[in-house]
Amino acid sequence: MSISAVSNTTQAASQGQSSQQQAHREPPLNDVLLLPLIDAALVEDLGRRGDVTSQATIPADKQATLTLTVREDGIVCGLDLARLAFAQVDSNIEFTPHTYDGAQVTKGKVLATISGNARNLLTAERTALNFMTHLSGIATATKKVVDLVADYPAQITCTRKTIPGLRTVQKYAVRCGGGRNHRLGLDDAILIKDNHIAIAGNIPNALAQAKQLAGHLIPIEIEVDTLEQLQQAIDAGAELVLLDNMSPDTLREAVALCKNHPSGRVKTEASGGITPDSVVAVAETGVDFIAMGYLTHSTKALDIGMDFSA
Repeated sequence: MSISAVSNTTQAASQGQSSQQQAHREPPLNDVLLLPLIDAALVEDLGRRGDVTSQATIPADKQATLTLTVREDGIVCGLDLARLAFAQVDSNIEFTPHTYDGAQVTKGKVLATISGNARNLLTAERTALNFMTHLSGIATATKKVVDLVADYPAQITCTRKTIPGLRTVQKYAVRCGGGRNHRLGLDDAILIKDNHIAIAGNIPNALAQAKQLAGHLIPIEIEVDTLEQLQQAIDAGAELVLLDNMSPDTLREAVALCKNHPSGRVKTEASGGITPDSVVAVAETGVDFIAMGYLTHSTKALDIGMDFSA
């Protein structure tokens, strides 16, 4: 079976689901985006001689079946990466998903059944699990934070504080958990931060130069640390402001200033070391968005294991 012939796990697990149920599901990432990550991980793990343990202990023609099982409640993410890990090692391995990315599962749920050559199953096992536990942990943490602020208008966003090389899948995991993505990279939005302002000279200069470059398709956001800076930014025509490291009381004043300014409502985003312990207090201030680097750099992996079945 070739890589192209292996069906996307999210699509496969969707068979029999109503169109309404599928409408809110995060679209899966294309295999083209995932394969370089899988190849790099497998090359790192296989080293110079391959899986010498499996070669030494298991007959070359031995067949086996493993189950991919979650050992704590959480949100699933990374099934396609797991599928591709096995497929790259052995295209004859059969990977049968029993759920989909973004699904909420309980401890003991079998996420997938994998059958094929026993040596090759064990060779791909750790690569598959590394991706799934990490990304499912991000999705699970995101869902918990989203639920914490469900009674408020604020939307949870991630940041660029990601592991180099894994940004695409980490941000996908945030979406699977119900969050939104901030910038994917430096090229898809203008975010004017304190050093940009310092080098540009002041807030009006930085905003004017940004608008000159941006055109009508690149959004512009500017970071401010004080209410005085915020006033300057609004007066200079800012439409989206990043309120950095402000206390809840200051955030409330900032949100009121943005809502009441004669130029019209300015969108607000809070940032600066926000965690699950502090996120509700931030959401209560009325901000539109809450940026949390925590989601991609400080979350705990979800416990998922591979168990011998037959």
